[in-house]
Amino acid sequence: MKKSAVVLVALLALYACATVPVTGRKQLSLVSQSEIIAQSAEQYKEVLATSKLSTSQKDVEMIKRVGSRIKTAVESYMSQKGLSSELDGFNWEFNLIQNDTTVNAWCMPGGKVAFYSAILPVCKDEVGVAIVMGHEVAHAIANHGRERMSQGLIANFGLSTIGAAMGQNPGLTKQLLMQAVGMGTNVGLLKFSRDDESEADHIGLIFMAMAGYDPNQAPVFWERMKQASGGNKPPEFLSTHPSDDTRIAQLKQWMPEALQYYKK
Repeated sequence: MKKSAVVLVALLALYACATVPVTGRKQLSLVSQSEIIAQSAEQYKEVLATSKLSTSQKDVEMIKRVGSRIKTAVESYMSQKGLSSELDGFNWEFNLIQNDTTVNAWCMPGGKVAFYSAILPVCKDEVGVAIVMGHEVAHAIANHGRERMSQGLIANFGLSTIGAAMGQNPGLTKQLLMQAVGMGTNVGLLKFSRDDESEADHIGLIFMAMAGYDPNQAPVFWERMKQASGGNKPPEFLSTHPSDDTRIAQLKQWMPEALQYYKK
């Protein structure tokens, strides 16, 4: 290996260590956050352009209201912990997509949030929306997207190869990043995804509590989600999400911590 490549690999190894807010877990970080945020903003625009946005003023206002409160809670938490710089490049957006068959919501890196109308009956009310919002925003704050991309790059290209690729193309193309993520589909890597989901539950519980929503309602929401699924879910060990029962048990375990942040 050439000296320049060795130096680049060493720098990558140093750069690869990041810490997740709230949980303190160390995570792999090989891709710049600014690059991911820029790509996410572009993809978010594409999603909105090809989707039908909800025309329900009441529901849209609720999504934006909850989003604003969660955003304020996140910014407050990060400021208190001296982590405000972690939000550099965030340009928050909260939109409701009219889709009555997809029970889903997500938050891209950079604070780009989308809810699908089909999840609102399960949310039931504003607190339910806050539970989902806190969880999805937590994925972005914990940099799970960047971590998954980094894991895929390491698993499929190796650190030295990544170093050479980054040396030739410091930005890395969107195609390479998405290919790297898409390849990580074996059960071994799914464990990381389940861990990400549990971590987002933990962090999201803190954020919703800081936003003034009762965290005690989180286990109740997941009971509703369990009923809504009708038991049609794969075994947990083959799923990218924790089972509902596992989720509920973990949320109850984290409740004392969350209640310390809760102010009605």
